[in-house]
Amino acid sequence: MSAASAYTAAPTPVSKKASDWWREAVIYQVYPRSFLDTNGDGVGDLPGITQKLDYIAALGVDIVWISPFFTSPMKDFGYDVADYCDVDPLFGNLADFDTLVARAHSLGLKIMIDQVLSHTADNHPWFVESRQNRNNPKADWYVWADPQADGTPPNNWLSVFGGSAWQWDSRRRQFYLHNFLSSQPDMNFHNPDVQQAHLDNMRFWLQRGVDGFRMDACNFHFHDLQLRANPPAVKRDSSTVSEVNPYGMQAHIYDKTRPENVAFLERVGSLLNEFGAISIGEVGADDSLAVMAQYTADGNKLNMAYSFDLLTPEYSAEHIRSRVEQFEARVKGGGASWSIGNHDSVRVMTRWGGKQATPEMAKMLLAMQLSLKGTPCLYQGDELGLPEAELAFEDLQDPYGIAFWPEFKGRDGCRTPMPWDQQQAHAGFSSNKPWLPVPAVHADNAVAQQQQNPQSPLVFAQKFIAWRRQIAQLTRGEISFYDAPEPVLAIRRDLEGQASLLVAFNLGAQPLAFDWPQARGAHPLLGHGLSGSAQEATVTLPAFGAWFAYMA
Repeated sequence: MSAASAYTAAPTPVSKKASDWWREAVIYQVYPRSFLDTNGDGVGDLPGITQKLDYIAALGVDIVWISPFFTSPMKDFGYDVADYCDVDPLFGNLADFDTLVARAHSLGLKIMIDQVLSHTADNHPWFVESRQNRNNPKADWYVWADPQADGTPPNNWLSVFGGSAWQWDSRRRQFYLHNFLSSQPDMNFHNPDVQQAHLDNMRFWLQRGVDGFRMDACNFHFHDLQLRANPPAVKRDSSTVSEVNPYGMQAHIYDKTRPENVAFLERVGSLLNEFGAISIGEVGADDSLAVMAQYTADGNKLNMAYSFDLLTPEYSAEHIRSRVEQFEARVKGGGASWSIGNHDSVRVMTRWGGKQATPEMAKMLLAMQLSLKGTPCLYQGDELGLPEAELAFEDLQDPYGIAFWPEFKGRDGCRTPMPWDQQQAHAGFSSNKPWLPVPAVHADNAVAQQQQNPQSPLVFAQKFIAWRRQIAQLTRGEISFYDAPEPVLAIRRDLEGQASLLVAFNLGAQPLAFDWPQARGAHPLLGHGLSGSAQEATVTLPAFGAWFAYMA
């Protein structure tokens, strides 16, 4: 196909007036502790996010998801909330948050914040009152249970972070449930007052201008009232927990993903509809794709959901294809948000690339993620192609990693500070020692340095996101896959009234060519920045290359 026969995309911008505008959007996750420190305490803060909103806007994304910044003892770095309606002094104050929202909106960015509802910190006033005795007004706000006759926990439920999910409390002489740290007691969502308290908290932020919520561990809200024991897993879960964690040995049918949760999510959806706000749920379940489909069905619960299915070490065209196809087969109008990196997973460049990881792989992975049907979510630093940070044991902060070291090193390696400028101390993140060290390899790939290099992953990300916005098939089209030899992922995106779009990705580090009959006579699409070509029905791809074309 000659250059004269190639196609250049025409602009079709995202319409944020449409009620489902989020289907065309791109999400960017900010982990506040590690984004930018403006007061020199070594920890990122809300003013730091505000200061860098121009950078985020320049990426071309639409939504900024900010991980927890609420009042917290920080035993799980904000995912243990002590006050749902205030900012922890570590990050600033409510005025700082209001300034952030106003600045984001002026740049055309939407703000999405975390809601950690299934559990609180153990110093939350609700739990402090609940644990005093068995007859106070908050006595039934958490999950309490008597020991078995021999003094052991009520059942075999396990904590995601290791050990029993039950902690003995000497005040009440009962066990309380904690699906995560023992300092994160689980709330009793069977109590309607608990549900209403959380809906009130969410309304507080919506009234401050928040545009949506990311629902943390959203299938953990309810538990089985009979406290039935979980049976052994038929197939061990290795997608949400490490192989060294016995949590994956159980089928988690009684401690989470209970049917009562659907009605609560409908209440959440009703509240968000009042404000025109959106939602995305984190689903960690034995059959996460089925739960994602259920929670996003019918347009009255969550808008989007994501799981850990593309956050695992498994890396192949078949794996990616099967995850997307299974979701599409089950979903009824909801949306997927395909993530390949976040604050809980080894950075994708290391997890999928290992020693073969190159800047070209970073570009291809971003393009692949943004070519799947759904609302992609990018994790800070992935646009730079950052690898996982290698940390010494004495540098670890994550209790999850400390507990399972050295077989599992925890989540600190993907949470190290954002590198802004190699020439500045701590790569421009802070004027003092950061809460986690900045690896030299991250400083080498800092924002300022990549901005000067037109071939960098960062410049590619900016250009590709802008290019994708012009391709209606990629933002609105249906998706299907073709059989192709590994490591080729062959995709078709179809939109009524538009030519079908063919996309092929080489997930491997070696160049290849493969026969694809549908490529015969196709018109190459220009402007995406990845190299690949086709001659008759043979598609040729360089290492980590891609090819986009309209079908003839």
